[in-house]
Amino acid sequence: MRKSKAETAKTRERIVKAASAEFAANGISEVALARVMAAAGLTHGGFYRHFASKDQLVLEACSKTVFSLIAGLELLINGKPHEQAIGLLVGRYVSRAHRDQPRTGCPLAALGSELARRDTRTRHAAIEGFLQLSRLIASHLETVPSRKRAEMSMAIVSAMVGAIILARIAPDSRTSDSVLVATRDYILQSVRRQRQ
Repeated sequence: MRKSKAETAKTRERIVKAASAEFAANGISEVALARVMAAAGLTHGGFYRHFASKDQLVLEACSKTVFSLIAGLELLINGKPHEQAIGLLVGRYVSRAHRDQPRTGCPLAALGSELARRDTRTRHAAIEGFLQLSRLIASHLETVPSRKRAEMSMAIVSAMVGAIILARIAPDSRTSDSVLVATRDYILQSVRRQRQ
């Protein structure tokens, strides 16, 4: 019996969600398609009914995860004053919770070096996520001259992503926590200086 389009879409979404978590936790090259399908509660044989290749799955998983992250951040700051919004955005991203939960976090921080070696379409999707996150931050830098907002917001997002990567690399919690605190403080102080 053939599945309905709605059932097929739900199954595809389950695969993408499982892939996002598996890639973020274990790395793209380390995760076999059989593992993704098992995590989705499906058999390996069904993969090619939904995706032409692993590259297509990586592209979709990366895109959906980063845009879901951004949507969550937008909800977090919805209706908040600009200066409070920046603190909330940076505080949520550069946090122990984000560091400790790569499966549900930002794919840029979890997979950055691997994404750099993927196909052009996947790299484009990853950088579009970066730019969208930058634009979200830029929209709350109201006291920064408009010509400098894009530049400053890109630097902020780069620091945020880098902080999570380095905090995950750190061999001990003290160093890891220090990376997070120092980066958060530096970003927020830099934004405050622009307001003075």
